[in-house]
Amino acid sequence: MTTAMHLSSQLAVDVLDARSLLSAFGVLGVGVVLFAETGLLIGFFLPGDSLLFTAGLLCTGAADRGLKLSLAPLLVAAAAGALAGAQCGYLLGRRAGGSLLARSRSARLHEGARHADELLERYGYAKAIFLARFVPVVRTVLNPMAGALRVPVRTFTVWQVTGGLVWSMGLTLAGYALGSSVPNVDRYLLPIVAVIVAVSLIPVASELHRSRRAAKAKAAAAAAAAAAAAAATKGARE
Repeated sequence: MTTAMHLSSQLAVDVLDARSLLSAFGVLGVGVVLFAETGLLIGFFLPGDSLLFTAGLLCTGAADRGLKLSLAPLLVAAAAGALAGAQCGYLLGRRAGGSLLARSRSARLHEGARHADELLERYGYAKAIFLARFVPVVRTVLNPMAGALRVPVRTFTVWQVTGGLVWSMGLTLAGYALGSSVPNVDRYLLPIVAVIVAVSLIPVASELHRSRRAAKAKAAAAAAAAAAAAAATKGARE
């Protein structure tokens, strides 16, 4: 009975909580979660950003004395999961087209697909693939969308690898650096993760704001030109 209860407690993992995932699966779990989040549409809800940061923090032993990860294997697992997942998502999209996304009823997933489509349309393949790494849900759906749109394999691979390494290793090393330099940093873990996620969205938000301003300016110029043409036509008739 005691053994069964112990096993049950071990299997009770909160997939939305980074510490719970790391306590249950360790370094291997990081690679698996990142693969699922970036390669499989069903993994769009997984906590990639907070998982990487928390895992880096745990490498110092600062956040939880009962759990300490090794930095080198963690970096390898994180990079491998992120890169393999994105490439898998691309290949699935290339084979299945948009049917995978069409079957989903998740409003959040479809919202992410809309943002991914905007990134691809506004910024081109390279920039969109790189930026998508830093946006939750978008980094899940952009990979199969890129495959369905027949983005060249070379272009996709180069930029998903670049973005994947910057994202996975950057957040992991940020957590490690903070845990090594700030005592009792675990007390501030939740607000720190929130700040990390917010900062990661700044480049995309900046690009969206710039594009919208440019689109408004272009629309205003077109309206002014149309008004001038109409006035000129009216004057000619009179």
